[in-house]
Amino acid sequence: MIEFVFAPEDVARVRFAFSPLWEMVLSLRVLGDPSGHALHLPWVRAVRPRLRGLDLEPLLEVVPPTGYAPDFLTPPPETPLPDLAAELEAVLATPPEVVVHELLRVDGARRPGRRRAEMAADPERTLRTLAGLLERYWAAAVEPWWPRITDLLEGDVLRRTRALTAHGTAGVFGDLHETVAWHAGTLTVERRWSFRGELAGRGMLLVPSAFVWPDVSVMVPPYQPLLSYPPRGVATLWQSGRPDEPRADALAALVGRRRAELLTALARPASTTDLARRLGVTAGAVSQHLGVLRACGLVTGHRMGRRVLYVRTPAGDALAGG
Repeated sequence: MIEFVFAPEDVARVRFAFSPLWEMVLSLRVLGDPSGHALHLPWVRAVRPRLRGLDLEPLLEVVPPTGYAPDFLTPPPETPLPDLAAELEAVLATPPEVVVHELLRVDGARRPGRRRAEMAADPERTLRTLAGLLERYWAAAVEPWWPRITDLLEGDVLRRTRALTAHGTAGVFGDLHETVAWHAGTLTVERRWSFRGELAGRGMLLVPSAFVWPDVSVMVPPYQPLLSYPPRGVATLWQSGRPDEPRADALAALVGRRRAELLTALARPASTTDLARRLGVTAGAVSQHLGVLRACGLVTGHRMGRRVLYVRTPAGDALAGG
């Protein structure tokens, strides 16, 4: 069991970020064991042909499907605006002794394989090799899907920021994950290993991640305390085409077929472009219908960087749920 003890200043320092590097490393686990991540099978089938000719063995050697993977590959993101180049620079700046120590922790008490022992013997070269592979893996396996992943992650940050404002820390952690609980200033996470410690003013960094599903991931001191969790709506990530017709039928009689489809699709926040792709219509048509739904108080838009994410209001949730 992991237990993070919050002081009042830690409650005020709960913050959100997401990370291309975290998504890449966690997606390697999915490739290593697709059967354990069935939700992502459409992505696995699409990405495998794109990886032909790319030698991922050094990465797969240090990122097993389960268990410990080196923390230096997933430094805590420092900004809610992800920058892969900056994250790779942080990886390359890892002290050699940290690289050696964490490489030899992979697989727990088992003796390291010959290849990993060789990697630990030359940590500077290993860092350059892994960073170069991650950059190429990004271009082949994650970057083509990054806009839809970003919509999902930004949408979750938006929802939970609103919950934090409205209900405090309990509103954020209440439905984060079935293994996570908040009680009397202590955040507990069910894990196979144990840690209990005070955050000591460092607060908690929350990192939504598509590829961490169906689990959560935790970092403890000396790193920034961090919890990575699956965002709400992750089950719709690889969905294409229109929402299931029976779900929209009741709404269609009330608000029209297209607007019913949009309300159903906004089970997770999304941009106009993402909604147009998922429904197979033009962005202009989506904008027109969103304007009507917004005027009726059923959806609202929030600017995230250069984009606007649309989310259902409580009234929209109630109508769609009905």
